[in-house]
Amino acid sequence: MFNVELTGELVAFFVLAAIMISGAVLMLTLTKVVHMVASLAAVFLGLAGMFVLLEAEFVAFVQVLIYAGAVSILMIFGIMMTKHEAVQEEPVRPVQEIVSAIGALCLFGIMFYAIRLTAFPAPSAPVTTGEDNTMEIGKLLFTQYVIPFELVSVLLTVAFIGAIVLAKKEAE
Repeated sequence: MFNVELTGELVAFFVLAAIMISGAVLMLTLTKVVHMVASLAAVFLGLAGMFVLLEAEFVAFVQVLIYAGAVSILMIFGIMMTKHEAVQEEPVRPVQEIVSAIGALCLFGIMFYAIRLTAFPAPSAPVTTGEDNTMEIGKLLFTQYVIPFELVSVLLTVAFIGAIVLAKKEAE
């Protein structure tokens, strides 16, 4: 029925997919916010691994640097700097859990059926490997797109200064 060759790339895909799904499920089921952020970081790292499998090294590097690093650290700092009050847990509702599980399985079945029926076109040009796409992105970023790049850096600096000013006013 399935004509699939077991390769390292296929194994890596399923390992990364398992990491991402586990992290997402843990993100929804854990109760401590710091643990939730750690599981979200695992999802981000798994996604970066998927980008490596797709030979998009620059996007994988940015994924690790920005999302797994900066966003996770920012969320942890935000959690640590805010006050938290104890929240009463809602009672477990097994009917909602069963309906959610049935809905998830139905969605999976529909997606599986749609993917199996879809005829994917063959690539028109052969994919060349070994190209340094990071170098090409860097050349474009510092030649053709240098003005937008600098404007974004100025915008982020102004936003950072504004956040410091707002935080200082609240502290006083």
